[in-house]
Parts: sequence; C-alpha cells; structure tokens
Amino acid sequence: MRPLSKVAPDWWDYTTLDPELISDAARLEAGDLAGLSRPGFTVKFYDTKEEFYTAEALEYVHAFMTSTEDEPAGICGPIGPTEQLPLVARIINDLGIDVRSAHFWAMDEWFVDGKEVSPDHPLSFRRADMDLCFNRIDKRLRMPEKNLHFLRADNLAEYTASYDKAKCLVMQGGQGDVKHWAFNDPLPRRGAYKDTPPSPEEFRQLRARVVNLHPMTIMQNARTSGGGVVSEVPSQALSVGPYETWKCGKVSIWHAGTHDNAFGMRLTTLMISKKIADAAVPMSLLAGHPNVQFNFLSSGIGTCQVEMH
Repeated sequence: MRPLSKVAPDWWDYTTLDPELISDAARLEAGDLAGLSRPGFTVKFYDTKEEFYTAEALEYVHAFMTSTEDEPAGICGPIGPTEQLPLVARIINDLGIDVRSAHFWAMDEWFVDGKEVSPDHPLSFRRADMDLCFNRIDKRLRMPEKNLHFLRADNLAEYTASYDKAKCLVMQGGQGDVKHWAFNDPLPRRGAYKDTPPSPEEFRQLRARVVNLHPMTIMQNARTSGGGVVSEVPSQALSVGPYETWKCGKVSIWHAGTHDNAFGMRLTTLMISKKIADAAVPMSLLAGHPNVQFNFLSSGIGTCQVEMH
C-alpha cells in the first residue's frame, strides 16, 4: 500500500511517493538542476526577470511567425504565469508582425454550474488572455476570433479536433503546487484507483474535459488570485488534456518560483530527467514527451533547507 496523502487522504498527490524519492529531490542544490538535462529534456536558466519573461513572450512570437495560411500554427498558453502576455502584444505591435494566420489555444478555464465562467467573471482566464494580450494587438495584425481556441463546456470535441487543423508548436505552462500543467490534477483515490493511481498510459489518454480540482489547487488559486478567500474559488475547471499535449511539438514550462515551491520544482525536474512517470505527480508524465523544456528564473529556485521564520 502506498502512503495516504498528508494533505488530502482521499486524493493522490506527490506526498504518496516513495519517501526516498522525495528525499532525493529535496537534497538537490540549485546547481544540480542543470545536470538533469538529457536528450528530449532541456533545463535552462535566466538571471533576470526581464530576460525570463521576454524569452517566454518570444515563444509566442516565434510560434505565430511560423504560421502561414497554408500551414497554420501557433501556441497553447497559460494563465499563470501572465507576465509574458503584454510583452507579446508589445513585440508584435512595435515590429509590425502580421500574425493573422496564427492560432492560440487557451489551456483551461473555470467551470461553474455546468458551464464555463463568462468573460466578465473576475477569475475568467479568457478575460485575462484578451485583456493582457490579444485586445492589445493592433487589429491590422491580429488573428481573427476563430483562430483563438477557448475552452467551453459545449465545444470540448471541437477544441480537441482543432489540434489537427493547425499545428501547436509549443504548449507553454507553469507548474502548480499539486505538480500539474493546466488543470491536469491527480485523481481522487477511489474506485479502480483506490490503492494505486492510474497508470501513465491511462492518464495520457485524458482529453480536454471537466476536472474536479485537488484541494491543493483550490488553496493555491485562493492564495494567488483571490486574496486567500477559498470559498470564492471554483472546485471544477475545464482543462486541456495530455492527449492534446502530445500533439504539440514542444512543452515549455516556466518556473519563476512564484507558483510552485523550491521542492516541487526540484521533484518534477528529477522525475522527468530520470523518466520516473507517476500519475500522482502529473507533471512527471512529461517524461514520455519527446521535447520538454524547463525554464528557471535563477533567483526563484530557492532552497529546501529547513529555516524557521
């Protein structure tokens, strides 16, 4: 029997891992992370926030610039981080880059009362994407609305199919406390998964869908977006799945040290490097993707040493 979660006993999460693996990750020094690169998995470092977020924004711009009418292409992007989004619009406008044939896929959206939240909801991810980026792009340069693929309760199959109509060159994201990308949270510990989490192969078949959020994720979003008011954070969301993720040419995860913590960043880097895939740590399943890049802000890597405050 694997251990029960120390956070939510009815769920799978990283606290159910072998304690030796947890200890190995916690012992990693910041300098050790660079040595965890391998073919198919690249670890990069940025010394300043300006360099970090500019590089993140340029992933959008390069993906958009690759697109043509005959071979449309683009990027799937997150809300968290968001600092790159205004930079994308600024670069496109200042350089006069025509991105009208390009595509964008949103990673996720909150789900309340059987449908996605409306764009006027204060937590709306669509609203953030539009306000911080796409509405800032000059209308003469901007892609049409039909090229912006936002998740809705009634378009999940259409959303999945769109990955076969245009090439998603990069899926960009952050990492949450529960070690997810998008809202690919660990599953509840019940039914067929009461004693063991789903196999990596099973989890990888999950498509864009409604997700029941792990308590860690709800707490994190209350902390980062709602001033700690947990009761205001939805318990469900719409999320891109691993199925669509594996249709993307590259997965690029951006670790600024403001979402997940020092231990979490070390754990997933180690697991992907060593090809240890476990559905209790969804990010670790990227060990099976052929092109993954972890990007670290050097000042955000932190330490796992015990320190009383």
